Amino acid sequence: MANVLVNEGGIEDYVVLCAAVLHDTVEDTETTADELETHFGPAITGVVLEVTDDKSLDKEVRKRLQVEHAPNLSREAKLVKLADKICNVQDILTSPPEDWSAERKQLYLDWAAAVVDGMRGVHPGLEALFDSLNGGVKIFPVKSSDW
Repeated sequence: MANVLVNEGGIEDYVVLCAAVLHDTVEDTETTADELETHFGPAITGVVLEVTDDKSLDKEVRKRLQVEHAPNLSREAKLVKLADKICNVQDILTSPPEDWSAERKQLYLDWAAAVVDGMRGVHPGLEALFDSLNGGVKIFPVKSSDW
């Protein structure tokens, strides 16, 4: 993600870049927000927490909340979230999980587009990169109500 932000987006803000590297730390490890803040400070921790899902919630609720919250994220968090979606879509298109059906891949692509749509205007260049990856890709027809 940091590579995408720097090389595709020209982002040099160390808070954004550090938060990109650490974005899943609280969500996917035993690391606490307090530990992050001790080691990386409140600015980086704040961005990481903005993009962290509450794993105590059902997956479908977390996905809906990402779409709903995307427009309200800080600029820094939007950049991290946008880079995350770019990287995830690249992975889905080039090396998807073997057990994912075409329908599941399409559901992810459609959902990612809905999240990105809520962040439009934060970085037109990165948004164009996302669109070039995700635009017009239809693996399997689905409705937005499916995700």
